Amino acid sequence: MTYIPKKMQHYTHAAMNLINMDSENRVVLNVGGIRHETYKATLKKIPATRLSRLTEALANYDPILNEYFFDRHPGVFAQVLNYYRTGKLHYPTDVCGPLFEEELEFWGLDSNQVEPCCWMTYTQHRDTQETLAVLDRLDLDTEKPSEEELARKFGFEEDYYKGTISWWQEMKPRIWSLFDEPYSSNAAKTIGVVSVFFICISILSFCLKTHPDMRVPIVRNTTVRTANGSYAWFLDKTQTNAHIAFFYIECVCNAWFTFEILVRFISSPNKCEFIKSSVNIIDYIATLSFYIDLVLQRFASHLENADILEFFSIIRIMRLFKLTRHSSGLKILIQTFRASAKELTLLVFFLVLGIVIFASLVYYAERIQPNPHNDFNSIPLGLWWALVTMTTVGYGDMAPKTYIGMFVGALCALAGVLTIALPVPVIVSNFAMYYSHTQARAKLPKKRRRVLPVEQPRQARLPGERAPGGVSGCGTPGSGPHSGPMGSGGTGPRRMNNKTKDLVSPKSDEYTTMIGKPRDGKKSRLL
Repeated sequence: MTYIPKKMQHYTHAAMNLINMDSENRVVLNVGGIRHETYKATLKKIPATRLSRLTEALANYDPILNEYFFDRHPGVFAQVLNYYRTGKLHYPTDVCGPLFEEELEFWGLDSNQVEPCCWMTYTQHRDTQETLAVLDRLDLDTEKPSEEELARKFGFEEDYYKGTISWWQEMKPRIWSLFDEPYSSNAAKTIGVVSVFFICISILSFCLKTHPDMRVPIVRNTTVRTANGSYAWFLDKTQTNAHIAFFYIECVCNAWFTFEILVRFISSPNKCEFIKSSVNIIDYIATLSFYIDLVLQRFASHLENADILEFFSIIRIMRLFKLTRHSSGLKILIQTFRASAKELTLLVFFLVLGIVIFASLVYYAERIQPNPHNDFNSIPLGLWWALVTMTTVGYGDMAPKTYIGMFVGALCALAGVLTIALPVPVIVSNFAMYYSHTQARAKLPKKRRRVLPVEQPRQARLPGERAPGGVSGCGTPGSGPHSGPMGSGGTGPRRMNNKTKDLVSPKSDEYTTMIGKPRDGKKSRLL
């Protein structure tokens, strides 16, 4: 037997104690099949989180493998564990943003702690979600809703489940689809074509009736007395009116518009939203202007300047916005201008600023040198010239004649080009973003597989073995690697948290009871 001095035995015993202490301070975390090893003190750096409260009494602790198992995303957990080690939370680029947020919420971490270098990449999904929410409000989908969704939309869901739907409740969604959803059926497409036809005819009639060749003169026979005492008469054309055919065309068109408004209002699922809709406001104001015009022609035609009242009929041109119900491209274009409101406001501000500055400069520049043909007699006249020049229109009705005025005009044109060109790429990118998302949504499959939460099998235990939850026996409450409270680190679907959304896809060959079979060259795990 080899003799070991006492001093060497003391050092060996101390080294063994240090090794044992180090192994006791380490913890093994198996996340999604990938094992991570770290110190318990590292997990205590961020208190009040799931990993800072790990104990062997938790249901997801495996005493045989001496590890904690979490069925979570392993790629995100690598960044989570790195956050505990370094205090810096980075965003993995190969993970979708909502998944990253769900994982952080499960581990009890705040997503606002993402480092500035990853913040722009991380928040891109929020912009995408806002865009998709806007497209949902635009109602660009042509997928036919189910009967249950229609019942929920029109507010008779209880009657639908009871099976006591009246004939009006059954016809109301159909009528609404016919007149408000042009792509829901062939009949709806036909009604949509008829509506577009009357809109085009109404606009065309409104424009053509102002043409001189389309108007009928009103001739008055005037009798006068001549110098020799005889009487003479002559024809005097006092005014012109639109041909009577345009009146009948407008009557037919407005009869259709009135019928369409009434049907859509009666069958609408929400009367308040129908009234507050901007397109509907334009529709019934334009239709109402026709009837007001009829009343004014009947009772106020004898008044002076009665033709000015016809100016209000110009609102009928706004019926063109009704075409947005038939074209998704027009909806996207209008939404693009809404999303670019800040950029458009900035453009108008810089235009007004430049117009005022260059109008003042050109006014005084033209007065410095002798200039008998000066077109800039006041600054307000210069405002018109500056607006035309900055927008690169250049009518040529006003132009500077002096060299200093020409120099100011050149600066005005350059400033206008730069001012208008700066916000245009932002507007174009917004339109491209909405259009690309719309095209992507149109290519999505209509029917997608649903992932259902499936209860995992309970852990098989030997007779007399005590479960971690404190209850002995096989298949009793508290047994199994996934039983136990979720707040204590368990991942069992029995107490599923809606926020964590732990969905497990079952595979029959993965739930076979295995006793003593090695797993990946490690100790066997009792399932």
